[in-house]
Amino acid sequence: MAARAGGGAMRVFLILVALFWLMPTIGLLLSSLRGAQDIAATGWWKVFTAPSELTFDNYQRLLDNSTITGSLFSTVMITVPSTFLVVVIGSLAGYAFAWMEFPGRDWWFLVVVGLLVVPVQVALIPVSELFGTIGIFETTFGVIMFHTAFGLPFAIFLLRNFFAEIPRELLEAARLDGAGEIRLFTRVVMPLGGPAIASLGIFQFLWVWNDMLVALIFADSESPPITVALQQQVRQFGNNIDVLAPGAFVSMVIPLAVFFAFQRQFVSGVMAGAVK
Repeated sequence: MAARAGGGAMRVFLILVALFWLMPTIGLLLSSLRGAQDIAATGWWKVFTAPSELTFDNYQRLLDNSTITGSLFSTVMITVPSTFLVVVIGSLAGYAFAWMEFPGRDWWFLVVVGLLVVPVQVALIPVSELFGTIGIFETTFGVIMFHTAFGLPFAIFLLRNFFAEIPRELLEAARLDGAGEIRLFTRVVMPLGGPAIASLGIFQFLWVWNDMLVALIFADSESPPITVALQQQVRQFGNNIDVLAPGAFVSMVIPLAVFFAFQRQFVSGVMAGAVK
């Protein structure tokens, strides 16, 4: 009985923590459904006593705002390639470090691990000069390259540790059946590494989608990602809350939906790759 009561209390506590964590998102959603005058006059909790304030007019204004809608497209054009490249290159490198023999393999892996602790801020100035020299500064391609480069160390570390847990006997049996490295990677390693690869894709997607620092410096000022576009709206139109609230909610809800849809794969992949 005591154990059951303790379990029930723990569930109630976790539900309260979850509601507290979601409170800013709920507040932003309700604010996005209120008019600008209502937002300026009272807090979002007023809708519980005055539900007639709720309206979808703000989202119509959002769709009419070419800056915000264009920035959403720019964000997708940056996030999808950055995630794809990190997953593909990280998978290939992780397999190589786990199961292929080449000179200096362990030392190169130590270099990769060392790169995990390098902060993004350290590279902003030298990479800006490099991108300016080769002509990709303030371009979508430059932002993609930056995110890919800084996402690869974690990707390689995660996937190498996960792939190393695959039984050697399974790989040797595939080699005896005539499988080469490419077929071994695509037919054996990739299917078994699904949870880790999925978790890596989610992690990279969330990081790139929510990034503002890199986008603010390297992205094209004419077609910025959503984070930069919202920041510019705040700076230039401080009273444009009826566009900012729905824009911020749309920017937030997409990565939240991705995370909640694949959270099981995310947790299992991270635990299997980084803890074992």
